[in-house]
Amino acid sequence: MKHVVILSGAGLSAESGIPTFRASDGLWEGHKIEDVATPEAWERNPQLVLDFYNQRRKRLLEASPNRGHKIIAELESEFRVSVITQNVDDLHERAGSSNVLHLHGSLLEARSSKNADLVYPVLGWEMKLGELCAEGTQLRPNIVWFNEDVPKIELAVKTTLLADAFVVVGTSLVVYPAAGLVDFVDPSVPLLVVDPNRPKVFTRANVHFFEEIASSGMERVREKLRQCLLSIG
Repeated sequence: MKHVVILSGAGLSAESGIPTFRASDGLWEGHKIEDVATPEAWERNPQLVLDFYNQRRKRLLEASPNRGHKIIAELESEFRVSVITQNVDDLHERAGSSNVLHLHGSLLEARSSKNADLVYPVLGWEMKLGELCAEGTQLRPNIVWFNEDVPKIELAVKTTLLADAFVVVGTSLVVYPAAGLVDFVDPSVPLLVVDPNRPKVFTRANVHFFEEIASSGMERVREKLRQCLLSIG
């Protein structure tokens, strides 16, 4: 089967009621990035950080996958599909996608503040100060914060290099290193971009733009993938 790699971002989950990464005023759900999404913020005020992610987690548990997520899952009936997502929600999995790589971690997981290999599921929506890992250190959200390394980026690059088609949906490609994955797409490979605001970052050929929201754009992408991949055997 032909291999379709999909890079998804916040714009996809926005249709499920999950707020996008940053608002036009530069705030993230009313907070400055440096106050809730950096290691320094955690050191400075862990309670604020926990409260912020608790509210995001609570909202996620009330949300459902949208048509865009479901179409991506349905593609597995025709293609081998690898999803690389910048999102920390589980909406891809709930929609039925079986191969999802979370670049920026998972809102539904906690990890040790000191040992990133100690990861635990979050039961319910709330994490609290005083909840400890097996080594006795405070649990923090298993999220890749600003100023932290992205440990799964090498696997994402290897996956991208094996793509027969590469789809970008719900991301404006401004957050690195995830945005740099498109640079690893072979020039012969079709690049399909779903974004209501056409990105200006592409100088390559063989790119197809779908200037619409994620759900309707993915309907058109599915047809284009069939044309590009299934017609060539």
